[in-house]
Amino acid sequence: KCRTGPLDIVFVIDSSRSVRPFEFETMRRFMMDIIGSLDVGPNATRVGVIQYSSQVQNIFSLKTFFTQADMEKAINNIVPLAQGTMTGLAIQYAMNVAFTTQEGARPLHKKIPRIAIIVTDGRPQDRVTEVATQARNAGIEIYAVGIQRADMNSLRAMASPPLEEHVFLVESFELIQQFGKQFQDKLCGVDMCMEQEHGCQHSCVSTPGSFYCECNPGYRLNVDGKTCSPIDACADGRHGCQHQCVSARGSYSCRCRAGYYLNQDKKSCSMIDYCSFGNHSCQHECVSIPNGHYCRCRSGFTLQPDGRSCRATDLCNGVDHGCEFKCVSTEGSYRCVCPEGQQLQADGKACSKCRAGHVDLVMVIDGSKSVRPQNFELVKQFVNRIVDLLEVSPHGTRVGLVQYSSRVRTEFPLNKYHSADEIKKAVMEVEYMEKGTMTGLALKHMVEHSFSELEGARPLSHNVPRIGLIFTDGRSQDDISEWARRAKESGIVMFAVGVGKAVEEELRAIASEPVEQHFSYSADFTTMTHLVENFKLNICPEEGKGETEMRSPCECEALVQFQTNTVAILQSLTEKNILWARSLARMTARLEDLEKQIANKK
Repeated sequence: KCRTGPLDIVFVIDSSRSVRPFEFETMRRFMMDIIGSLDVGPNATRVGVIQYSSQVQNIFSLKTFFTQADMEKAINNIVPLAQGTMTGLAIQYAMNVAFTTQEGARPLHKKIPRIAIIVTDGRPQDRVTEVATQARNAGIEIYAVGIQRADMNSLRAMASPPLEEHVFLVESFELIQQFGKQFQDKLCGVDMCMEQEHGCQHSCVSTPGSFYCECNPGYRLNVDGKTCSPIDACADGRHGCQHQCVSARGSYSCRCRAGYYLNQDKKSCSMIDYCSFGNHSCQHECVSIPNGHYCRCRSGFTLQPDGRSCRATDLCNGVDHGCEFKCVSTEGSYRCVCPEGQQLQADGKACSKCRAGHVDLVMVIDGSKSVRPQNFELVKQFVNRIVDLLEVSPHGTRVGLVQYSSRVRTEFPLNKYHSADEIKKAVMEVEYMEKGTMTGLALKHMVEHSFSELEGARPLSHNVPRIGLIFTDGRSQDDISEWARRAKESGIVMFAVGVGKAVEEELRAIASEPVEQHFSYSADFTTMTHLVENFKLNICPEEGKGETEMRSPCECEALVQFQTNTVAILQSLTEKNILWARSLARMTARLEDLEKQIANKK
């Protein structure tokens, strides 16, 4: 057996028509004799066989068989191609296919020799010099064996240097078997690891004419090619340890941080449940943390200084409860209540609003330069406070918004949004226009576009009130009288809201009758809150009518309820006073009788 170390050997066999059948049989025997002398196996020498004529055929690759019996069976089943002699094509195939790692060749960094044994009996019909040079440069050692009619110049062009050790010419096919024994000695050579001081730290692997060093499992070869260093199996980051990786001679183990334990997969970690030990003494809940635990109270309770017990929290003082009228604390929670005469809404926080019925409301806001950005944000808040008063829905109140300066822009029409939250979000996203104050142009836009059915206004036949609210902070730069008149003539109830330098004469010209109830003024943007209340008192229409009721139904209902309750309480007190008077009279009479009896006895 050849014991010089592992090799990757590919036989490249000429099966052209010039090779007669009995001659091809001697080539089979030649290959099997060479294979018989090798130590074959997946970690020893690997063997592949290809045959060629005018084309190339892979008989078996370096990864196909690892026993001599399987290789010999495959070699005996070869059917010669019996065509031309394309030796260059065969070398190209060996380089690009047969000696690739995909076909079973070991990677080049392992320094396992790649050997091609070309056996041919004639002159190549294609060029071999250039492709053979490429193969040798790719690390393939080429032995060229010519038989009988082979061309020596072609053999020398293919073989690796030194040529005297890689070129062989056999006179006849009958002599090839005898040549095989000589070739075995040439291929195997001597054990270079035994012939000289190799200096390998772990182990030496002999190759034809040379040797290389290998390291034991768990070590890698250093750059000096002789010494070895332990492999840090954690360094490549593929260990999969959740917490920590501990390297140990080419292997590794996973370890968890303090307070955690390693799971059965030996990679992931789970926190130790200290609460499960049963000694935490927490009144409500125990929460495990690394290296310990802490106690937690249920919602509505506060942890006491002892770190274990809990006491109910006055949530009305400790949280943003959001109650519109009043918050009442309960054990571990709270509830909202409303003033007498109003009902709590479905959200559990708001009280019943003044029901405005079906209203189409378009607000036209001044975005001129005099407003200024910070005040424009206050205007948007003012608009949203008005929206909070309304019950917005597709079949209830619809809201549209228009901004104007030197031009007019519809921010959103009446049919754009169907809930108060959508409208309020859209309002806060409106961008300040700046520039002039064309209030007349804005009124014209409102009449012609904003209250059109195309933009969501309901038909006049539905008797849905149309309300326009104009907000401005200064004198208009165009005439407002004509379009203010047209707006009111078209059935729009007009409200005028002025701030700062707004002109009262213009506000009154815009407002519907009675004017005093349809226009409001505030000297400053920061004191506009009362304007919202004024608007609330005047916007509530009667159900099913197209007229505007100039009072607050909510306020009236509350007043009636208050009056009824007061009368009932007074009647109750009156009845009790009468009973007390009668009782007092009876007691006085008895005292007088007792005094008379005492006097008679004396």
